[in-house]
Order: sequence, then C-alpha cells, then structure tokens
Amino acid sequence: MNRTRVRRRRLGVAAAAFGLVATLLTAGQAGATPDPGDTPAAPESVSKSDTADTRAAISSGEIPGQDEIVHSDNIEHIANVPKDALPGLNTDIAFQGKYAFAGNYDGFRIFDISNPKTPKTVAQVLCPGGQNDISVSGDLVFLSTDSSRSDDSCNSVSQPATEKSSWEGIKIFDISDITKPDYVASVETACGSHTHTLVPERKNVYVYVSSYFPNATFPDCQPPHDGISVIKVPRKAPTQAAVIDFPVLFPGDGPDGGGNPGGPTNPGVSKTTGCHDITVLPSKDLAAGACMGDGILLDIEDPAKPRVIDQVQDNVNFAFWHSATFNQKANKIVFTDELGGGGAATCNEAIGPNRGANGIYDIVGKGDKRKLVFRSYFKIDRHQADTEVCVAHNGSLIPVKGKDLMVQAWYQGGLSVWDFTDSSKPKEIGYFERGPLSTTTLQTAGSWSAYYYNGYVYSNDIAKGLDVLKINDRRTDPAKRIRLDELNVQTQPDYFDRWDD
Repeated sequence: MNRTRVRRRRLGVAAAAFGLVATLLTAGQAGATPDPGDTPAAPESVSKSDTADTRAAISSGEIPGQDEIVHSDNIEHIANVPKDALPGLNTDIAFQGKYAFAGNYDGFRIFDISNPKTPKTVAQVLCPGGQNDISVSGDLVFLSTDSSRSDDSCNSVSQPATEKSSWEGIKIFDISDITKPDYVASVETACGSHTHTLVPERKNVYVYVSSYFPNATFPDCQPPHDGISVIKVPRKAPTQAAVIDFPVLFPGDGPDGGGNPGGPTNPGVSKTTGCHDITVLPSKDLAAGACMGDGILLDIEDPAKPRVIDQVQDNVNFAFWHSATFNQKANKIVFTDELGGGGAATCNEAIGPNRGANGIYDIVGKGDKRKLVFRSYFKIDRHQADTEVCVAHNGSLIPVKGKDLMVQAWYQGGLSVWDFTDSSKPKEIGYFERGPLSTTTLQTAGSWSAYYYNGYVYSNDIAKGLDVLKINDRRTDPAKRIRLDELNVQTQPDYFDRWDD
C-alpha cells in the first residue's frame, strides 16, 4: 500500500426511484417525528489542504468524483432505492423470504425484493432510537435501542442517561401482517442494546444483547459491565419476553472485570466494558464475540448460558473489536476493527494496511481446548480521501463450497468482495463504491452493511439508500444455487445441507 491505486472510472447504473408508494406507519400516536438526539455527530469541516488534496485526487482520477459510482468489472449495480419517509442514517439489514428489513436511526423499512431489480417498499415504521439494529425470526422483528429515551414508546424523545426513568433496550414487533408491523413488547437492558443476536429455537428465541460504556452516573448502566444480557422470548407470547441472565464474559478482580484494560496500559485500544457484536453459529454450538478490546470464542450449547472458550487481544493494530464472521467449516473467524469509531478517515496511506483492518484467525484444537490463532490482516487497498469516513464494517459469507468468500461494507470505502480461503493470503476479487459525499466536510456515509442473500448483494448505504448488486464471477457463481428462507447475518446459517449433489 505505497500508492493510491487508480480505479477504472466506469459509471454504474444511475440511481432511480421505482415509483415507490410508501405509507409511513407509526407504532403509537400519530405525529411522531425523528429526534435529533439520536443522530450521530454533525459533519466536520476539514482543513483547506485536505479539501485541496481531495479535489486534486478526483481531477487526477486517483479517486472517483463526488458521488460518482465505480466498480470492478465483475460487479453490476442493478438498483438503488433512496431514503423516503425515514431521514435518519441507514443501518443493518435482515431478510426473510422475499422481504428485506432495513434499519434506520428513525425506525425501519420493509422492502419486497421478489424482483431485486425493482425493490418495492411494503412498510415504513417510525420509531426513533438509534441505531435500530434489526433482525427477524418468524413473525417477530427485533430492534435495538442504544440511545437514552424518555420511555419505550415510538413517540419517545431523547433524555439523559443520568435520569433513572430513561429507557434503552429491545423492541419487538409482530409482522403477521407485513404491511402493518405491530409493536407488541419491549425489554429494558443494562446499558441499552447497541446490537443484538438471535439464537432461535422452536418455541423460544434467545436474544444476546451487546452494549457497553457504563458510567457510575448512569442508574441503568453501572460498571462493571463485563457481560451481555440474555433475553428469552416465547414465540407464542412475546409480551412475556424478559432478561433471564447476565453472563459475565470477562471475570476479574478489577473494577471493569478481566477484559482489556485499554489505555494507558494499551495505548489507543478500547477498554473492554461489554461487547459490540456477537455472531452465533447454532449448528456448531459456537459464537464469536467482538468485545471492544477483546475477541472471544464461546460455547453456546446451552443458549441461555454462553461461556468463553478462548480470548485474544491485538494491542498493536486493533483499536475496537467490532464484529465477527465464521467461515463455513467453523475453523476460521474474521474479526473487524472499527478504528476511529466509524467517524474517521482511516483508509489512507498514513494509516496503512494493518490498522483498521480485518484480523483473520484460525480455530485450532478441539472442545474446550480450542484456540484462536492469528494468521493475517485484510484491508481494502483502494485509498479513500481524507473527507471520507472509511472503516471495516458489516459483511457476510458468500456460500461457495470449498471456498471462504465474503462481501463486506467499508462505509465510504464502499463494499469489497474478498477471498480468505488461504487465511494467510487474503485477496480482494471485486468492489463497488461511490466517490466522496463531500470535498469540504467529513461526514458519515457509505455502506453500513453489505450482505449476500439468494444470489444478490444488498447494501444499506447510510446516506444514499438501499443498493442492490449482482456479482458476475465464476468464483462466486455457485453461491447462486443456495436459497435461504431467512437470514440474520449475526445468526449464521448452516449451508452444508443445502449443497446440490
């Protein structure tokens, strides 16, 4: 990574609205409006030299033009659906049948993707409470609220976490009528719910709630906060959902348990005060936790009582362990590092190829003696401008037998299709991105989540809306035969019983 790579400056398919007719639904009294208290920091002005450098890079062709779409030859951009009634930042995506469920800081939107070239809006639900991480199981949709609210309703407003009456946690909606999601239950959890992960069973859905940053002044978020909340949701009686345990994942004698102490012991590394994200592989009774300063491997044979098998740190190049992905054989994990907290330009020559990268770990050994062994880093080598927030973010496997392939979001770095079959030598095989949103300010934009589902890639762009892409590549083509009925990426499916003989 000693130079900025010149991209092919090929325009993609122009964004188009598909004659969407959307009805804004409020799960409460009419007239609710998005609350600015849930919106991330406003755009920041950059220096005149950074502005000049960005414009010079555009003029020379080193980076795409402002809002210009570029992509590798094997990526086809087939649709874009702009934001509509929900103006907040777009977040995560879940899938069920012919529907995609897209989170937004102001609520969530449901798309009919039966024709991926023309997604149609089925419903939009206004329910502010960032970041509205979303998942679906059967007739239930789950939303995470990790911002202090006045109550658990969809009409709540921001309220300081120092007030005991403030609320954060999980909201549950019934989607038996997909056009009219019905808000049926809520569960308050310690320190809120930044993300959540489903462990679905026949009668119940277990929900692992990840949250962090406790503070002695927050009545509902007291240190030490060294574990996760486990919620049990009866499918036939979701109103009885409740926290059943708070397993401690980082036991220790210190005030913050036994996780990474962060600085000054480990400068530039986040202190572990909870987890950011957990990915489960129910078919193998395994889970992987990305927990701020630590990466962990867990046994979830008893989903109500997850327990840690191994714990690793990277105090040289990782700043904030953000998310995790198993490969199909469950002998590797890709951990991502959210360097800069999703608010900084980290994909440039100054930061380099190892900081803010993915870390690829092999799982070696058996049973409780399994260990995580570091193999390599992977980071996109398409340098971005200093006005572009770029960070390793959410991605999913592309199911090809005998290969380890992923598609992954990188905010304004776009999305990357890459191969880690050889965990010591990962390589990019495709990409899609837009040019800088601005040449004068640093602001949050780009792909939050990029997931492969039933033959297509769906990317929830923070600012630009839902993108649908198709990969035309012999290396990924076999994945088109794999069809899923439901996909929550943090609940990884077992693809092995789906192969054609």
